[in-house]
Amino acid sequence: MKKKRSWIARFLALAALVGTVIVLIVIVSSTDLHSSSEHNGGQTAAQKEKHKKPRTNAKTYTVKSGDTLTSIAHKTGVPVAELQALNPEVDPQILVAGEVLKLQK
Repeated sequence: MKKKRSWIARFLALAALVGTVIVLIVIVSSTDLHSSSEHNGGQTAAQKEKHKKPRTNAKTYTVKSGDTLTSIAHKTGVPVAELQALNPEVDPQILVAGEVLKLQK
């Protein structure tokens, strides 16, 4: 009986090793290892600036479920640092749906 158990243990160890190698290969292949300057398609800073969403004229934003300061910044065009400066009482880690954030002074 001992031989049967050791055979199963060896097979499971080999399967775990193969699985780990496959997971590592998938992670490495999906990770972008190139610098952003090589991967941006030759765009200049001015061209990147054109693609940014224009800043909203709204004075406030009502937080929706799942929003983060980053997602709000992308939606409104107001930088995260400015959102934090305009709303110092808001904890950026805990945004509550229905909470109203200032977008302008």
